Amino acid sequence: MSNSKKSLVQFEYLPVPCMLIDESGNILAANILAQEHLNTSEKRMKGKSLGDFIGPKDEVLQMMEQALQGSTVSNDSFYTQSKHKPYSLHFSKQAGKEVSVVLIAEGNRLEAEAQSRRFELAEAVSRVALENAHEIKNPLAALRGATQLLSEQLNDGQLEIVQQMLKEIDRIKERVDGFLQVGPRANVQMETVSIHALIDDVSKTETSVKVQHVYDPSIPDILLHERRFRQALENLWSNALEAEAQHIIWETRIAHGIVLPQHKGAVVAIKILSDGNKIPDHIQERLFEPYVTGKERGSGLGLSIVQQVVQEHGGKVICQSENMRTSFTLYLPLRTEEAVG
Repeated sequence: MSNSKKSLVQFEYLPVPCMLIDESGNILAANILAQEHLNTSEKRMKGKSLGDFIGPKDEVLQMMEQALQGSTVSNDSFYTQSKHKPYSLHFSKQAGKEVSVVLIAEGNRLEAEAQSRRFELAEAVSRVALENAHEIKNPLAALRGATQLLSEQLNDGQLEIVQQMLKEIDRIKERVDGFLQVGPRANVQMETVSIHALIDDVSKTETSVKVQHVYDPSIPDILLHERRFRQALENLWSNALEAEAQHIIWETRIAHGIVLPQHKGAVVAIKILSDGNKIPDHIQERLFEPYVTGKERGSGLGLSIVQQVVQEHGGKVICQSENMRTSFTLYLPLRTEEAVG
């Protein structure tokens, strides 16, 4: 097989929107993601100038010329000719005089930057929480042991006071354990899990809320840390109930056009959609940071834990909230035991 044909075969499976152009700027190939972004088929693009689909045309040709000289060049000032959607383009010379062009939607770039800032801040706060939680936990255990010993030496009238002390110590311990769940984890042990069975189990609690499941039956069992991932789903479920939702929809699907770090395969999307109270605008951008909450008595740890769990699995989480419609979507690498084995 020639080098040109090999590059076309590999090109089809790239996890980003990508096109291959010749030295004149004419399109030789466009993978399925590029076709979806430009809303046209490869057949209609082949042989036509890239500038017919992406503008400004002059700048497209200038970037291509630079790439042909051996440079890898990027620019975020491009847009689609049909709907003027903003894009960043990345040009790189391939074998011969072919140039590959990667398209990154501006919205995706901004989202990635926001996610990166959010992760960095969350990790910094988490590490502070971990240090303080560990320092508290050891003396707290000693205090509980001493209080338990004291309870065995008191009469019934004094025992009630000590039992209340034990109750308050356990309440503090529970809060400290909550802090420890937010911190960065080592690689977690995965096992194959039916995501649909897990969702069903999490949402089977008897409630007056109407629950609907819209599942993609083609999704196989995937590699997860079941206990940790259950916790993330339970936190999302509890959030929807606390927001006074009357209708909750769980959806699963294969997500096209989503790129996850260090993963080149398929991506599964798990969404919980509810009609509860809107998340206040002033906290939406900081929603996944530890201790940020819109609830009067909330700890602000639930969604931070969701984000941490999803990160442990190599994915990302996105929230959208407006009146009577709030959704959380978890994007995960679709990894199976067979694929890993």
